[in-house]
Amino acid sequence: MSTAPNVPRPPSRPGESHPLRTIREIRESLPPDQVEHFDAELADADIDALPAMLHRWATLGSDGFLEQLLSAPFEGLEFGQRSYDDAADNE
Repeated sequence: MSTAPNVPRPPSRPGESHPLRTIREIRESLPPDQVEHFDAELADADIDALPAMLHRWATLGSDGFLEQLLSAPFEGLEFGQRSYDDAADNE
């Protein structure tokens, strides 16, 4: 198996890397309901757009959002008042 020379790398920010290195690792890191979306986008991705697409999904798969949401789903949220309650009080 060979690699294409001079393939443009997706833009990256210093210190912002993800631990996922293979397509299998990306798929396994995604929630089950997102795997189908990943597969569909992968199947239709242009070869030139593939590095950026994989980088985006790898970042989404390793950003820790799901773990944070499951560990403290309501932390910092206020309940009991709707946004339109203020508008009704002003009328």
